[in-house]
Amino acid sequence: QVQLLESGGGLVQAGGSLRLSCAASGRTFRNYAMGWFRQAPGEEREFVAAISWSGGGTAYADSVKGRFTISRDNAKNTVYLQLNSLKPEDTAVYYCASSHLAKATSNDEFDYWGQGTQVTVSS
Repeated sequence: QVQLLESGGGLVQAGGSLRLSCAASGRTFRNYAMGWFRQAPGEEREFVAAISWSGGGTAYADSVKGRFTISRDNAKNTVYLQLNSLKPEDTAVYYCASSHLAKATSNDEFDYWGQGTQVTVSS
């Protein structure tokens, strides 16, 4: 079973940056996409970014385009999310997820989820 562990969250001022990491362990498959989701208090979990197995295809929510960058290092079984120009509305728990599909962006296309890491952006 795939296990995912997020890290890198914290408290940062508006305009600042953070880098989130997601380390995967256990059984993995050649064709799988990885993604990041987030959930703010009182809100449903929403899609943030995803990356294909090859790393050549990425997708972002409109709210983070141009500010966040997703990347992966398959040799290290690790996915990253670089968060730049952070805004208070980015405050949420960020979750890493893996899919059995080569490409995936929908919540129901992801099979395994991490425990989440808190990102808090102050005004």
